[in-house]
Amino acid sequence: MDQARSTISKIFNGEPHSYTRFNLTQNMEGDNSQVEMKLSSEIDEETGGNGVGGHLNHNSNCTPYVAQKFGRTPKNLCFMAATIFLIFIIGYLIGYLVHRNKDLAPTCATSALRYEDVSVAHETGAAPLMDWDDVKKLLAEKLTTSSMDAVLGQLTSSNHRAGSPGDEDLGNKVITKFKEYGMKTWTDEHFVKVQDPPASGYNRIVFKNGSEERPTGFLSYSANGTARGAVLYAHYGQEDDLRQLKDMNIDMNNRVMLVRAGKISFAEKVANAAKVNASAVLIYPDPADYSIGESTPLFGHVHMGSGDPYTPGFPSFNHTQFPPVQSSGLPNILAQTITTGMGMNILRQLGGRTQPNGWGSINRLGDESDVITVEVNNVLTEKRINNVFGVIKGFVDADRYVVIGAQRDAWGPGFGASTVGTSVLVELARSISDMVENDGFKPRRSIVFASWSAGEYGSVGATEWLEGYLSSLSMKAFTYINLDGIVTGQNGFKVAASPLLHSLVQNALKEVNYDKDKSLLSQFGKNNWESAILEPLRMDSAAYPFLAFSGIPSVAFRFHSGSSDYPHFSTNLDTRENLNSVTASQVPQLAVRAGQFAGHIALRLVHDHLLQMDLKKYNQLIRSHVVQINGKVKAVQRMQPQLLPKALTVKWLIMASGSYSRASSALAADIQNSDLEDIEMCRVINDRIMTVERNFLSPYVSPRDSPFRHILLGSGPHTLKALTNHLDSLTTANPDADAKLFRNQFAQATWTIQTCANSLAGDIWSLDNEI
Repeated sequence: MDQARSTISKIFNGEPHSYTRFNLTQNMEGDNSQVEMKLSSEIDEETGGNGVGGHLNHNSNCTPYVAQKFGRTPKNLCFMAATIFLIFIIGYLIGYLVHRNKDLAPTCATSALRYEDVSVAHETGAAPLMDWDDVKKLLAEKLTTSSMDAVLGQLTSSNHRAGSPGDEDLGNKVITKFKEYGMKTWTDEHFVKVQDPPASGYNRIVFKNGSEERPTGFLSYSANGTARGAVLYAHYGQEDDLRQLKDMNIDMNNRVMLVRAGKISFAEKVANAAKVNASAVLIYPDPADYSIGESTPLFGHVHMGSGDPYTPGFPSFNHTQFPPVQSSGLPNILAQTITTGMGMNILRQLGGRTQPNGWGSINRLGDESDVITVEVNNVLTEKRINNVFGVIKGFVDADRYVVIGAQRDAWGPGFGASTVGTSVLVELARSISDMVENDGFKPRRSIVFASWSAGEYGSVGATEWLEGYLSSLSMKAFTYINLDGIVTGQNGFKVAASPLLHSLVQNALKEVNYDKDKSLLSQFGKNNWESAILEPLRMDSAAYPFLAFSGIPSVAFRFHSGSSDYPHFSTNLDTRENLNSVTASQVPQLAVRAGQFAGHIALRLVHDHLLQMDLKKYNQLIRSHVVQINGKVKAVQRMQPQLLPKALTVKWLIMASGSYSRASSALAADIQNSDLEDIEMCRVINDRIMTVERNFLSPYVSPRDSPFRHILLGSGPHTLKALTNHLDSLTTANPDADAKLFRNQFAQATWTIQTCANSLAGDIWSLDNEI
């Protein structure tokens, strides 16, 4: 508008004016008459735009005189024609400039508009908006194979176990690079307790009357002591495997479970064995799954949780005095890894009953005479670890941020486990910093880059940070992107993510190229991308505590080799050479594609005015659980009427589900009906979106006892999945089932969903009170 006013003033007076009125002074027939005219925009505001007469506003003393002087002489007619033509030109110029500025102004509804007039940013508070296609192009240009290959070489380390000098040196390299890129950096120090193998002494096993074996691999957080019992082969140690053994009427009490590595985490295997009263668990890499040789040791942990298990629910800061306490996820039975050779030697000597079909080539489960002695002497030690951070600050909502993180430590070389992810983290930081510094990209929100330590002990660094700053992160960190283990092959692509992020993931799959001719979506998810690419988020992923403990929508992804996992994780064989062998030496190229995928998601979240989160995706998940629970409640009432009276109804759960559905639809309507050029309105809407994941955390359970409080994606008796399993137990009158406990958990889950719907609805007068 200032540009329009200046132009108009120059036309009439030959000099600029800073106000919105201008004077036409003409000497008509020797008399001075002043006609004051207003810009059409101001007249419209004052008069409602009624009639042409509103454009001429005369002084009351001058009006009769001017009217009398305007006779129909040729001179006057020419003057009138010129005046009308001039007014038409002025109106056209004003309309053009106003329309042009509206087209250039950023809106919340459209993120792909090109923004050029910086003056509008001062009026709206918005950062200049770069076209999304230009953002994608810039990222693709910055992330190159040659630069990625160079960083991979710089960050490769043969020994960087958590808390070691190698880990600290690697952390210093990362923070130095962040500083080189002009980022604000900081570190976060924790003192954590972990279990390491005995410094003097050993763990051991003795099978029957054979020689003593002393495995060098170990499982951190195992119970210590000695157990003696008969070996029972339990396949992968999954719940279904143990259920098959139970159906075969095999006594599992005090047995030493021999299970294969893979399918589920070490911690889940041990937790499942503890539920059936096993005395110990031995885990070995079966040659059908792992081609790592007969003598390669395995490393891992068995904490059924994340973070330091000796400070559950609160951070491990130095000099903080806590009473003796430990996580409920620590096992009370022994757990030890053994080599392939040790495992196969035991299997070949087992007697007893035949295995179920598909359990392996050696088909005996073991009997009471197959006795083994297991001794574990791990040592609890305290380690100082450092998380390293850098931030690119946003230009509008700097206090809202997406976090991109990667594990820095490893049991051995850890090239696939940590080096690739850390390299992608550093390269993304460099690329986006360069886009901001040199190419004019101005993210609306901030991006935090995090390098975690002690990831191999159960996402300890990441979880301790969450525990230490949970209140600070609430309503500020809106997404976590995990870069651990992102390249383990080249034949497939998997993504695990919060349902809120599924649409964003789909768009990234469409827009990120696998090669010149194919996108990730067309390469790996041609028919049904959800069934081909999506997988559940695993508890041993650092993204899991962000989602299930903190309520922050999270995503993890990986290139993989097919049906089997990368065989060198958790071993000393996780080297660049071995990763090259399963990727056809395409590690830098795959790392670049992984970086583009992660960068695409992050940049979209900080570029757009509205967070691209699909609230309706949770409708389907909630409905599927409600349908299952409804059917099982009716089954219990039919088969065990004394346990659940007819008065118990699923009506309220169904209504809570409906409340969430209506609230998510109402928010979509609010977005359509709101003034989305209003920056504050965008912030209010985004805040409503950000409450969803956090409000699925059950407020009725303790973070110490059940840290993963998410009722849909978490773990524990408060989840909807646990309610379904509890109903199965009630149906069969299992003595462990508790009808009163179920009713309490049922009511709490119902109200958690309703509370989420209420929060999503926004203002108190918008709530759905039907329930």
